[in-house]
Amino acid sequence: MASSKLDLLQGTLDVMVLQTLATMGDLHGYGIARRIEQASGGEVLLNQGTIYAALVRLQQRGWISAAWGTSDNNRKAKYYSITKDGRKQLTKDAAYWQRLSSVMGRVLSMPAEGKL
Repeated sequence: MASSKLDLLQGTLDVMVLQTLATMGDLHGYGIARRIEQASGGEVLLNQGTIYAALVRLQQRGWISAAWGTSDNNRKAKYYSITKDGRKQLTKDAAYWQRLSSVMGRVLSMPAEGKL
């Protein structure tokens, strides 16, 4: 049976983008998508529509800012950076996802009935 790529739960991509910018610094959209793909071990693949919709949403919320710059291949590119509000949101969201992950781990490791 071939394994499929992971479908992202609502809100997870925003956290991934914020974490990527917090750890890597300013990046353009393509760089953010590739870094997330690398960090996920190839389990998450992002198309341009998905990453750019997230970037617009995060920018509208004031969690990231954007400025034009020149990429490594000498092309004009929009570079994104996390804002102070974005760092606050990342801290809040990371705590939530850590808590949810812990709860899911406990629930999924419950012993079968009669094996307590």
